[in-house]
Amino acid sequence: MKTIAIGNDHAGTDYKNAIVAYLESKGYAVQNYGTNTNDSVDYPDFIHPVALDVETEKVPFGIIICGSGNGAAMTANKHQNVRAALCWTKEIVALARQHNDANILSIPARFTSLPQAIAMVDTFLTTEFEGGRHQRRVEKIACS
Repeated sequence: MKTIAIGNDHAGTDYKNAIVAYLESKGYAVQNYGTNTNDSVDYPDFIHPVALDVETEKVPFGIIICGSGNGAAMTANKHQNVRAALCWTKEIVALARQHNDANILSIPARFTSLPQAIAMVDTFLTTEFEGGRHQRRVEKIACS
């Protein structure tokens, strides 16, 4: 059973709950680092643990959710070997996986519907990295 790490701020609580239920229905275990309330919180407190799990290869993938998805993605991308992709359609998700080997999906809760978000999660988990010419590009992302 694969484990997926998930984290969210107050804008993403409802999305997180629905995504966790979806993942569990598909047989995934979920490590929930997100807040469980709609009370205002600081998103980095809930995103760094997800990124750390991906960085240390404790989990293969993470999902992060905040209002715009930007702050969450910026936070996660501070970690080495993390490639958090801010996506708002499943087509962008597919390209992020195929071309960038994205290992964290950042969802903008205020700009996607819940059905869109679930479709994006499904695409994220079922789309393979193409490798090839994309591999050398991915290898150039990290600063040395």
